Amino acid sequence: MKKLALVSSFLVLIAQCGFCQQVNDSLVRLPSIERNRFSIRQLNVPVVMMGLGLAASGNADKSIKNVIKRQRNEHMADFRTHIDNYLQYAPIGIVYGLDAMGFKAKNDFANRTAILLKGEFMMLSTVGLIKEFSNQLRPDGSDRFSFPSGHTAQAFATATFLSMEYKDRWPWMPYAAYGMASSVGMMRMANNRHYISDVLLGAGIGILAMKASYWTHQYKWNRKKRGEMVTY
Repeated sequence: MKKLALVSSFLVLIAQCGFCQQVNDSLVRLPSIERNRFSIRQLNVPVVMMGLGLAASGNADKSIKNVIKRQRNEHMADFRTHIDNYLQYAPIGIVYGLDAMGFKAKNDFANRTAILLKGEFMMLSTVGLIKEFSNQLRPDGSDRFSFPSGHTAQAFATATFLSMEYKDRWPWMPYAAYGMASSVGMMRMANNRHYISDVLLGAGIGILAMKASYWTHQYKWNRKKRGEMVTY
């Protein structure tokens, strides 16, 4: 149990690392104004997570993923929850809900929705292709679509969406967003549906797909607002 707890804590720390940047001043752009620029530094966390997922994907009896599986079966054999099925989408509802209540997101509805849909497409396509070709048996033996975790990829993609839209307004938002996403990953392991390797790779894919959607978005709507400034 201690090993499982340590690994779960490790996952949370990695997921949150590098995403909780503080805002140095209160001056930010209106929605749809400032394009999110790519930088190599932003690849660090998703690439590390994907690398760890690949490194932990070995099927040897003493591999870390099988050690954690045995610890789970020994101490949490009867654990079941369906919360992960819903929590993976929660950040989407939070973004649109907050915006509707007057706490305006970084991007307007049209640009924000286009970014979300493109990020979802890239994430789902990548996860689907890897699942098809990896042919990895789930820890519960139900099918061979274990690697990577689609729920975790979805959770981290939407967490990135929430973080990108509200981190300038509320610097604590990335903590909440990636905390929710990490909970989904841990529940997938606790439910015996995924190994830690599946969760780590899924998390990295989710983050990278949504970040790439922001980096490549052309902001074709509301261009007349460019250059305006607002303070929170």
